[in-house]
Amino acid sequence: MSDVLRAVTDELTSDPSNAWARDLGYRPVWAGSAASRIAIIGQAPGRLAQESGIPWDDASGARLRSWLGVRDDQFYDPALFAIVPMDFYFPGKGKTGDLPPRKDFAPRWHPRILSGMPDITLRVLIGTYAQRFYLAGRAKANLTETVRSYGDYLPGEFPLVHPSPLNYRWHAKNSWFTADVVPELARRVSIALGS
Repeated sequence: MSDVLRAVTDELTSDPSNAWARDLGYRPVWAGSAASRIAIIGQAPGRLAQESGIPWDDASGARLRSWLGVRDDQFYDPALFAIVPMDFYFPGKGKTGDLPPRKDFAPRWHPRILSGMPDITLRVLIGTYAQRFYLAGRAKANLTETVRSYGDYLPGEFPLVHPSPLNYRWHAKNSWFTADVVPELARRVSIALGS
């Protein structure tokens, strides 16, 4: 990790707004380096990821790596991938799932983190929160239409639905995603990685 990224991480960890996480012994869950080429931008780590410190280490992560067309060792290589969720801490449980990421987190920390990663050429935007933030004013009426219109955001951004196995109904209704979007995603990832 570069000195710039290390300094931002130290500042983020010691920030008063993250004191609750620090008191629980939690570190911010993200990864990346000055050499990262692709940024994976999702919602926020789940409870298990917060406890282990390993993002996307579950069935959703396995599916995401399959879509990207990469091996685990490639995905977790910070010289290749930066994992920069919309909040670096588990936001807690709500009535119907995890709470949303804090609204002020990404605007405050992402520009500083990503400025330390000048080689990123592709941002994979997973879910509505990442898409609303990074496609500000350019996202479509809903997530499905934004993902279906992925070509409108290339070459810099690639919007995706969350790879959770719980999204089986969405996939059943939108077979075009697996047929059209996933192969193009893997192609774009291969280009960005220079392979």
